[in-house]
Amino acid sequence: MATNKNKSSKTIILVGLMGAGKSSVGRRLAKAMHMQFSDSDDDIAVAAGCSISDIFSVHGESIFRDLERRVIARLLSEGPPRVLATGGGAWMNPSVRDLAEQYAVSVWLRADIDVLVERVSRKNTRPLLEQGDKFAILDKMAEERNPYYALADVVVDSGEGTQEQIIRCIIRRLRESHPHIFLTPCEGTSS
Repeated sequence: MATNKNKSSKTIILVGLMGAGKSSVGRRLAKAMHMQFSDSDDDIAVAAGCSISDIFSVHGESIFRDLERRVIARLLSEGPPRVLATGGGAWMNPSVRDLAEQYAVSVWLRADIDVLVERVSRKNTRPLLEQGDKFAILDKMAEERNPYYALADVVVDSGEGTQEQIIRCIIRRLRESHPHIFLTPCEGTSS
């Protein structure tokens, strides 16, 4: 069977605030593109042997950020291209952005604060949202982080529409801006 026409020769790294859909959209995007999916938070928890919340509460955010940078560096530089969902703060690290520029194409999943609050309120697994008003915290994060997210190669609004529509939009925007990353049927391996 020939390689899927949507398969990428570079990792696609998803960035954005918590609740933007990086993990849920990322899993489906990976399936649509016949690529492996990785969630950096899952790999961080495995590497640390404990949950993200435990890393924050026991070791602090600076230790978490260092571990996050190292795990993302490994995921970007080793193995086949993949769809990689990152934590909301990962993109603030210049080293992560430099690695992404070298090994990946970055996609900012952007959404309004109201949408993000509704999504993150479904689960209580966000250490940075445990103390205080979720809207105020996310609004402050957006103010600080959006200028960095805007450095991503591609921007896709993830607040409206179905995940399938968002995925089609991501693939379309990647094809428009980075057509060279898509494998043609004679490239890569069979799937």
